Amino acid sequence: MLASKANWNFMEQVITNVERDNDSPSISPIIEKLLVQRGVTTKQAVSKFLKPDVEDLHSPDKLLSIDKAVKRVKLAIEQGEKLLVFGDYDADGVTATTVLIKALQELGAQCDYYIPNRFTEGYGPNEAAFRQAHREGYTLIITVDTGIAAIEEAKIAQELDMDLIITDHHEVQANVPDCYAIIHPKCSPDYLFQELAGVGVAFKFAQALLGYLPKQLLSFVAIGTVADLVPLVDENRILVYHGLKELANTTNPGLKALKRTANIDGNVTEEDVGFAIGPRLNAVGRLQSADMAVELMLTEDPQEAKTIAEEMEEINSERQQIVQKIVKEAEQLLSDKEQQDVIVVAKEGWNEGVLGIVASKLVRKWDRPAIVLSIKPNVGIAKGSARSVPAFDLFHNCMQVNHLFEQFGGHSQAAGMTLALTNVQPLEQALNKQIAQQLSESDFKQELNIHATLPVSQITIPLIKEIQQLAPFGMHNPKPLFHIKAIPEQSRQIGSMKNHLKLQFTEDNQQLDAIGFGFGELYNYLTPHTPVNIVGELSINEWNGSQKPQLMIQDLSIDEWQLFDHRGKRQVHVNEFIHSYASVFSIGDRTRAQSLGIPHKDYQDDWSSLENVDTLILFSLPSNLKDLEALLKQIKPKNIHLCYYVKDSIYLRAFPSRDDFKKMYVFLQQKKVVSIDNDLPPFAQTNGWSKDKLLFLIHVFYELHFIQIEDRIIQVEEKPLKKDLQESATYQKRLQQAEIERKLYYSNYEQLKKHFTNCMEHLGSPKEEQSYGL
Repeated sequence: MLASKANWNFMEQVITNVERDNDSPSISPIIEKLLVQRGVTTKQAVSKFLKPDVEDLHSPDKLLSIDKAVKRVKLAIEQGEKLLVFGDYDADGVTATTVLIKALQELGAQCDYYIPNRFTEGYGPNEAAFRQAHREGYTLIITVDTGIAAIEEAKIAQELDMDLIITDHHEVQANVPDCYAIIHPKCSPDYLFQELAGVGVAFKFAQALLGYLPKQLLSFVAIGTVADLVPLVDENRILVYHGLKELANTTNPGLKALKRTANIDGNVTEEDVGFAIGPRLNAVGRLQSADMAVELMLTEDPQEAKTIAEEMEEINSERQQIVQKIVKEAEQLLSDKEQQDVIVVAKEGWNEGVLGIVASKLVRKWDRPAIVLSIKPNVGIAKGSARSVPAFDLFHNCMQVNHLFEQFGGHSQAAGMTLALTNVQPLEQALNKQIAQQLSESDFKQELNIHATLPVSQITIPLIKEIQQLAPFGMHNPKPLFHIKAIPEQSRQIGSMKNHLKLQFTEDNQQLDAIGFGFGELYNYLTPHTPVNIVGELSINEWNGSQKPQLMIQDLSIDEWQLFDHRGKRQVHVNEFIHSYASVFSIGDRTRAQSLGIPHKDYQDDWSSLENVDTLILFSLPSNLKDLEALLKQIKPKNIHLCYYVKDSIYLRAFPSRDDFKKMYVFLQQKKVVSIDNDLPPFAQTNGWSKDKLLFLIHVFYELHFIQIEDRIIQVEEKPLKKDLQESATYQKRLQQAEIERKLYYSNYEQLKKHFTNCMEHLGSPKEEQSYGL
């Protein structure tokens, strides 16, 4: 039995069907189910969802203050004023900066951009940057993807007689800046969609400035929207759907160079953006200045674009190495402290630009909210990022202790923060207390929403292509997760480090490969002929012109008891096959059990006090089958490991026949007095008997009082009582030992598992024809 790593939430079967008429497109039952789960049920909603149309985008005029902002910008252009676009250093920020700069350039504005340095200036507008802009003659500053919390900076702008227009999408806090205009969906009661990314808001402003929908800018909008993990519904779905098409055919030199370095060719998916383009744009802002990313997208020179893209590739590789190093150091720090409900790790010298990635990795590994901080002892502060588990709203709970922060911002699952070193421990204590009050143990686990259970035979290329109609996938429109339960035909570890898992299933001539990256260690937890539950995403594997369906594993479980067969192996590293020793017991070979730190009992011991034994390890065979059967019936272990080895098999020895006993007895009667040393060896040799067989025959006769032995001389009893051979304890013991070996050592896997299952289900041992070789 193998528990899943995450909580599995099977989506409820909704009775509602999709509204249809004669003109409705043909959709399969599974697509209909997926649409209903997304709340898409009317004919009009289905059409809009499956075929997003830019005509359905909301008018930017509904954004509060946008008309005022447009007039101010156009006045500045007419008067030849200098405009500064103030952006953020992540992918959303740099694409938003690019969108607005391109729109302003098209209008002929004297404009430039400014993105603060993450390390020297931190997040968002700052006084020094504003004063520098004033000295350089800028009279109008427009923020993109930032600024909604810039209360003090807005006052500085007023002091310097500069107008400030804020465009942002982040959470609105108790107070908003006093500035010329704020363009923010959540500050606009008449705007029908409040989940635009920063680049989406910038695009709306660009549309209002230009007076038309600038489709040529949609590729940047798609990148920033996907990278910022905003919900891909409503307007965001339309923007990304068409933006990805623009990106696939872009003529922008920078984007073309970026796609080449990321090995993206042909169609571009949201996964290409999320796992290849976005991280490369983010990397420069994480390690140095994000200006390079904006320059890449603004340049019209292909050679310059190529040079910048190659440099960004090197920076991204460096970023990956730094992340690996910090993760390793963070895990070491965690190993040295008692586990808490929240992970808080801090160290001097950590690159604060990658701490969000590190926090995400810690959350995935430990299933706990994680805060990762870089200590700056010279100024007495710690600065970093936090990520959370779904059940714990990080933003809300941190706002309850907002007094501990010097700076804080974010949302329910991610946040950035700066706090005094003296407040790190109080923050940890406060969050631990909040978590203890709000969450149960199961709440810590990640949650997988499973959209449907499918038989292997139904997972085909046409089905997967049909599901792709629901793309682009993302927040609030997740890529569907499917559940299968089947017995793998093959299983193996793959990858140079054997850290990945590949399972192969076949049903009704339909073959399916299931690939689990990072699941290689679970190979040791699979057993033959055992159904496996798998949850994952469907995809198409293309190789040498052929296509095959495959399931990308996200989690795996086995819900029946398992038998791990290590019989006959002299050395079994059993610790590789069990998760922990918390509920593990072993039988036989006490010395070996103690060397592994595994609790030990014997077959005859009292097991009545034990419940919920997870794993039972058999290091030796029982001397009596009934002892083992009674034990299994009582404790019903979830996993049984057979680790015994028979050195000198009784079962494989030829069991003496009745003719053998008869021949031996006739010989003894004829000789009357027989020397064990002188008479028996030649007799055994003549009959081709082994020493063991000879001694066995003698012991049986002695126990039945057919003979007497004294001073190694055998004499036959003159009138022995008539007895059956099976009345001999030696005879019975050998029969029993042979039967134990036959059933527990030489039976095949299926027979043995069936026998153990019968024991645990109180069915008893099935009746078998006895065959002892007599």
